[in-house]
Amino acid sequence: MKKIVFITGATSGFGEACAYKFAADGYDIIINGRRTDRLQVLADELENKYNIAVLQLPFDVQNENAVFESIKNIPADWQTINVLINNAGLALGRDYFNEADVSDWNTMIDTNVKGFLYVAKAVSQLMVKQSKGHIINMGSIAGKEVYEKGNVYCATKFAVDALSQAMRIDLLRHNIKVTSINPGAAETEFSVVRFKGDEGTAKKIYDGLKPLSAEDVAEVIFYCATLPPHVCINDLSITCLQQANTIYFNRVNPA
Repeated sequence: MKKIVFITGATSGFGEACAYKFAADGYDIIINGRRTDRLQVLADELENKYNIAVLQLPFDVQNENAVFESIKNIPADWQTINVLINNAGLALGRDYFNEADVSDWNTMIDTNVKGFLYVAKAVSQLMVKQSKGHIINMGSIAGKEVYEKGNVYCATKFAVDALSQAMRIDLLRHNIKVTSINPGAAETEFSVVRFKGDEGTAKKIYDGLKPLSAEDVAEVIFYCATLPPHVCINDLSITCLQQANTIYFNRVNPA
């Protein structure tokens, strides 16, 4: 029987890297994202390169009705989802608390907490029917330790940490694994989005570092997803060698 992985935020970064990693292992893939053009390109590439099937679900995780309707109406032969990679999320702004843009706060909360919850609930209902499954939530080391100007982004990732623990407890009786993956500095579109397209500022975040790549994180996620059925990694933090936590880095002269 074919294995199925459902990946939110699949059009870039960790989600896209996971799509390629799981496709290479023969998984059929449900890909979600807001950018339909990118979803189509990704679907075509995965199907042509790996000879697997891809189902596109173009919705914004912030839209409660769209999430539940889209997942409720997944074709029957796609509903036996083995793995959910609950990846869609973002950071917006890096400002002192009193100077932050409230609209940025709302977008992060609506995506990183509410959207995260909508998807996990809808997919967990399908997993409960088969008494198995694996939910992999994309957290962050920012959900373990707050840093200056991180305020609400950190709060949303602390929420992911708490909710992952809650899911693990509540879904235990249904034999559903729950894993939280918490990356540190990783060079993807994340910082460009955070700084609203300012690529220069985004790039400075990684000065003097060899940060994680999206592929590095996808390798770890794939490892967690392919352990024996009785083994579950509950919580895993990953950084590059030059990062100890959210604050301490060993930067070298990039020249």
